[in-house]
Amino acid sequence: MTTINQESGRRVLLIGASRGLGLALAQEWLSSGWDVVATVRGQGRTGLHELAEAHGDRVGIEALDVTEPAQIAALRERLASRSFDLLFVNAGVTNQPEGTVAETSTEEFVRVMVTNALSPLRVVEALQDLVTPTGTIGVMSSGQGSVADNENGGHEVYRGSKAALNTFMRSYAARHRDDQRTLALIAPGWVRTDMGGPGARLGIDESIPGVVKTLDSLQGRTGLHYVDYLGRTVAW
Repeated sequence: MTTINQESGRRVLLIGASRGLGLALAQEWLSSGWDVVATVRGQGRTGLHELAEAHGDRVGIEALDVTEPAQIAALRERLASRSFDLLFVNAGVTNQPEGTVAETSTEEFVRVMVTNALSPLRVVEALQDLVTPTGTIGVMSSGQGSVADNENGGHEVYRGSKAALNTFMRSYAARHRDDQRTLALIAPGWVRTDMGGPGARLGIDESIPGVVKTLDSLQGRTGLHYVDYLGRTVAW
């Protein structure tokens, strides 16, 4: 664990930042003047560690496997004295091999659903009190989580996990309707990462600045917003 200077500026707690979109988010927030506490799974060296070396006490690194409730609780204890302007949950997986729901093993189905739908809500519930009363709680969703826009099928288990995530966040929002914090589900677009693949339409440098800008533009707008990286509303 490393620590950050709590006095310098706005602070984000970023869940899942070892590579890909998460690492790019950490870089973007740092470039925008934020201090970043971000999590990685396991003990190995990652791109986030290199980022921390370059930015000193503006980056804090915490270990977390979001599928392990005990680790979430331990993170909450370690951060008990901190406060953040933004909690953003980025951790997620896709299913391998790709196939229909019926073709997917029970074990793989459970792995994807637990990681993409159950675990983010466990994180939000556990860490919500670390977010300032007028801050933002965001989760990385997907346009594929839209039921209304699913006209071509494909990616069934992943789609289902993101649709479930969206539904769970709507339930969370309903239970916290008097909360003044902003709630956001963000669709980053189809991005060229290890998960998105080399044929994806967007580069990280096209998606992530938009994600950060959109989250910033939502600050102070209470309730739940399901939007893409350009700030456009996504159909449920």
